Amino acid sequence: MAFGRLERSSRASPMSDINMTPLIDVMLVLLVIFMITAPLMTSSLKLDLPKTDGAQPNDAPQFISVALDPQGKLFFGDEPLDAAAFEARVVEAARKNPKTEVQLRADKSVPYGRVAEMIAMVQKAGLSRIGFVTEAPVPTKP
Repeated sequence: MAFGRLERSSRASPMSDINMTPLIDVMLVLLVIFMITAPLMTSSLKLDLPKTDGAQPNDAPQFISVALDPQGKLFFGDEPLDAAAFEARVVEAARKNPKTEVQLRADKSVPYGRVAEMIAMVQKAGLSRIGFVTEAPVPTKP
């Protein structure tokens, strides 16, 4: 003698698996966004360049860019280096082409003595064409 219900209904059993398709779609979209924006954030060296009415920068066929940030750190391109590594990179550039132009960017708060030390390092390496990079002043309304 069995007690209980006689009719058994075959209801749908609850789904115990997670649907991964929307999660994968969102992750792929985020991956594409990061792949596109990552190269745009590479030049993050912020300098407050002096504003002058000097000559416009020329398009020299071969140049290197060196910089001094407000703390006096040396940069070759956008790569921070210590003094010994900086000198080695400049010597290597001078050895490849002694007519290479050096484009010097220095924050206006850096003492001139530190800028002069950097110029001496560059000239000691054998590069004599040094250009100072500045920003154009904002035009004022008369």
